[in-house]
Amino acid sequence: HGLDLHSFMLYRHGKVVTEGWSWPYASSRPHIMHSLTKSVTACAVGLAIDKGHFTLEDKVVSFFDAELPDVVSDGLAAMSVRDLLTMQAGHAESVSGSVFRPIRTSWVVEFFKIPVVNEPGTEFLYSSALSFILSAIVTQTTGEAVRDYLESRMLAPLGITGLTWDASPNGINSGGNGLTWTTADSLKLGILHLDKGQWNGRQVLPRSWVEEATRSQVPRGHYGYQWWVNESADAYYAVGAFGQYSVVFPRHDAVLAITAGVPLGSPLDSLIFKHFPAAFGDADLVPSEAATRELRDRIDNLRLLPLARYTTSPVASRVSGRTFVIEPNDDDVATVRLDFSDDEMSFRLADHRGEHLVRVGLRDWVESSTGITGAKLHHQYQSDDMKVVAHGRWWDEHTFEMTWQFVETAWVDHVVCRFYGDRISVDRRTNANYAPLVAPALRGAARGG
Repeated sequence: HGLDLHSFMLYRHGKVVTEGWSWPYASSRPHIMHSLTKSVTACAVGLAIDKGHFTLEDKVVSFFDAELPDVVSDGLAAMSVRDLLTMQAGHAESVSGSVFRPIRTSWVVEFFKIPVVNEPGTEFLYSSALSFILSAIVTQTTGEAVRDYLESRMLAPLGITGLTWDASPNGINSGGNGLTWTTADSLKLGILHLDKGQWNGRQVLPRSWVEEATRSQVPRGHYGYQWWVNESADAYYAVGAFGQYSVVFPRHDAVLAITAGVPLGSPLDSLIFKHFPAAFGDADLVPSEAATRELRDRIDNLRLLPLARYTTSPVASRVSGRTFVIEPNDDDVATVRLDFSDDEMSFRLADHRGEHLVRVGLRDWVESSTGITGAKLHHQYQSDDMKVVAHGRWWDEHTFEMTWQFVETAWVDHVVCRFYGDRISVDRRTNANYAPLVAPALRGAARGG
């Protein structure tokens, strides 16, 4: 179906039965999980409730005296923890994590600015803001950020290490998104719930919480406590934007974990439930050596990026090392410079955040770290240390195209530089975003040209 699948792991009857990563993705690489994060936040909520820190029926306003608006509406006053968990807060506006991420003041205060127009507990409206406030409640009542609260209680028992989790300016984990961990960690999350909160004989999560969180809690029957429910497939699942999944099939004793980089409206969700659980059948399959060899060969040769192709142009030596001054633009890009050598090109861009470098292979793909600005194309995510695998080639004498695969994320960017005399234009587009996929073109002229 032409979908950019980055990895998958399939677990059944106590074993990982097959797994694969499309190069340059790999089992050791972490991956941004987007809203799959919500199901992890739910684990912290369940543990905190079990320890008596708060209840499902506690009112949200009861936790935040200092951040409340001057006037608390009846709807806001009625909103409970249960309403947050089931995405029935009474808001008419869904708030993406991309809205809160750029804000440098209190996100709790921002949450209370959202109008409550419906009676809480009556209408489903998916919103990352609700998951953030759940994270804030855990922090307010336990004194620990969700990531720290889960460390000894869930992460360490499951052997999950090295994860990162974005936080608000005052240290509250984002709750609805921002978690980066490996495909195996997503699989472990699913297995933990498949086994009713047990891990290696230890009750890590309360069994009753797992059962309630993963069954339908809303009238239309598709959502639990920060878990999606597919009753027709007898499954429940954690899912993040652009194709991040942990899908649990209790009747078939199976979990499927996936990472991907697919655009909004992709058929990936329907394809998963078209083929699963049907693939499991009603009885165990008879092993086939030929089929196993075919599967192993296919997995060993999974590749996302094409083979590098070396190309040249006489324009390379003319533009190499020259600084192009960019005309005023919405992204505050000031200058661009390309430095060509025999094997690589160094792409340098200066903007309001500083100077950024992407190393671009000419004969092969090259991996490096970069802080190049890209938040508007990348769902408002921005890091100073992004792993990128890059290659560039000349399409014709005047057109040089680069592919930047950000290998701990869903994103791949295509950047096209065109040279005419002393002028340059730079076009950049990405594969998946809830905002525009194409950045406004940059245009400029060589300094002193």
